[in-house]
This record gives sequence, structure tokens and C-alpha cells, in this order.
Amino acid sequence: MAAMNAKNNKQVGGFQEVFDTYDWDRELQSILTKTTLDVERALRADKRNLDDFKALISPAAKPYIEQMAQLSSALTKKRFGNTIQMYAPMYLSNECQNICTYCGFSLTNKIPRRTLTDAEILQEVAFLKEKGYDHILLVTGEANRTVGVPYIKNAIQLIKASFSNITIEVQPLDKEEYDELVAEGLYAVLVYQETYHQQEYKKHHPKGKKSNFYYRLDTPDRLGKAGVHKIGLGALFGLEDWRADSFFTALHLKYLQKTYWKTKYSISFPRLRPHSGGLEPKVAMGDADLVQLICAFRLLDEDVELSMSTRESELFRNHIVHLGATSMSAESKTNPGGYSVEPQSLEQFEISDERSTEEIVAMLKSQGLEVVWKDWEHFS
Repeated sequence: MAAMNAKNNKQVGGFQEVFDTYDWDRELQSILTKTTLDVERALRADKRNLDDFKALISPAAKPYIEQMAQLSSALTKKRFGNTIQMYAPMYLSNECQNICTYCGFSLTNKIPRRTLTDAEILQEVAFLKEKGYDHILLVTGEANRTVGVPYIKNAIQLIKASFSNITIEVQPLDKEEYDELVAEGLYAVLVYQETYHQQEYKKHHPKGKKSNFYYRLDTPDRLGKAGVHKIGLGALFGLEDWRADSFFTALHLKYLQKTYWKTKYSISFPRLRPHSGGLEPKVAMGDADLVQLICAFRLLDEDVELSMSTRESELFRNHIVHLGATSMSAESKTNPGGYSVEPQSLEQFEISDERSTEEIVAMLKSQGLEVVWKDWEHFS
């Protein structure tokens, strides 16, 4: 049940108040009982709502995936043209104070820990700039003492002359801390709820600051109040039922768009991948399911950016670029210093598409797509 009595972890207002009016089991049942009539109604709609989204991610929509893909492709081309934006993740540290059952950086994993120095950060930057990247995603584990705001702020100061757009995926911060980083040039923040199922969330995050479900849930509200230009949302598929988690992600997106209407939004679709001491998915999500979901998000919102990482296979990524995706990474390394400093250190998770940046660019161009190296143009 979504609405749990956890007042000690909650703040009044924001998405929490909306979230607490919904029940996980009820919403999942609503999705599973959608009919072909519901799907056809959603496909005919000029503007789709969350109930239409439920129909489009339901089992009843499976026979309509081809039709959904055609509509999704047309909407994506209309809004974004024949373009794919390229970005690169750069892992700064694998220090982490949390226990997360699905992550290679978890505190309980006995691995060598590393945090990049200024010189090592610049060495990684030089490698990525040589590849052509102008949009970078800085990633750390959640270890406030080691890689807290001062470390992240310093990293942004070091590299901001080299990139048009700097995005971070780090521990959730307070609003005032986001204010400080925005002033330094922070452009976007990715913060994934992992799962919106509270009991399952607690099971997978038993210790550390991340165990506070509501603090994490409130993070996009703090980002919106801080005026971050773009917020990235998502769930980790495999922890719980992907359809219900996707519905709550869409609910979150629509709330944020209405509340912080000047902000841009993106959705990512990470599926549980192997790592050291790995966790098997509780609920499997096949390739056809993921195609259905990506198309459903595009049909729900033609403006939202949809991102595809190297977690996915070559074959899958080759096909999804025409069905709704607007950005993708290439040649990703998920360990600190993985590009040029220490390629052999432990990765956060295994990647699937190991092609070089040049190979990905060639693939995209062969499909008639233009490669965009920085994020979509924004104005002050």
C-alpha cells in the first residue's frame, strides 16, 4: 500500500500528499484489468491522461505495440526531429554509506573504494572531450563526508569550462545545497526513486540515508524549488512490478510538470543489471515490455525526454532510437576513473552495449539520425 503512516519521515505538502492518496495494489489492479476498448480509446485520444497511460502499459495493449511504436516514432520526430543527444557518465567515486541490495557500491560489498582527485577528474575529462562529448553526467555513491556538496561543487568548478551541460546523479540534497550547485553551473539532476513500493523500498535500502523513503520522494520538489533546469525521473525495473512503478513515475512527472512548469523533465528506463553479489529481478521485464513502456511514455507526453543507457543490448538500442528515445550514452564506464585512470576497478553494474563512441555514432548516422553533442539549447 502506497499510503503508509510514516510521519517521522514525511514533510507536509509536495508530491507526498498526492502520493499518499494512492494505493499500490489498487493501481496495479486497475492497470491489469484494462481492456482492448480502453487501449483503443487511448490510442485515438488527441491528448492522453494517466488513465490512458494505464491502458497503454497494460497486458491488453500487447497486441497494439506496433501501432504504439508507429505513433511514438511520429511524435518523437515531430518534437525532436531526427536527432539523438549523446551524453557520457563520469563516475567520481564509489564510496557509499548506504546498503542497497542491487548495487555494486553498497556498503556491505568488500571492494576497493576510490574517489578521484582533481588531476584524475581532469584526466577523465580530457578523454571524454577527445571523444566529442559536451554533455556530462557526474555520478557518485552516496557518501556525504567523502563526496558531499564541497566535493561536487569543486568538481563542477573544475570542469564547467569544458562542457555546455553538467548533470549530476548523487545523493539527494537539501534545497539550499541545490541552490549552491545551481549557482556554480549545475544544469540537471537525475534522481530515481528506485521503486515507489514502500515495503519493497525498505527491504532493498535497509541502512543509510537512502532508507528514508519520503526524503527521496521529496527530492524532485526540492529541485523544482531550487530552479534546476531539468529533472530526471525513473524506477529501477526488477525490484517490483514494472507497470505499477511506471504508473507512479508518470504520476510524479505530471505533478512536477504542473507544479514546476518552467522545468524540463526526462525519464530513464534502467533494468536491473548484474553486479558484484548481484540481486536477481523479482519481476522480469522483457524487451517487448520495455518497448511498450517507452512508447507509452511518448504517447503520454510528446515533450518529455526519454533516455537509453548502455545497460541495454546493442540490438535493442539500435532499434529503440526510432521509437521514442531522444538521448543515449555510449562507451560508458561505471567505475571511478574507468575511462583513463583505472579501467579495471569494480563497476557499479555491468553494461551490455560495449561499443565505442565512434561505433555508436556511425550506427546512428547510418539510420539517418543527427548526433547532438550537448543538451537541447536553453536560454537564461
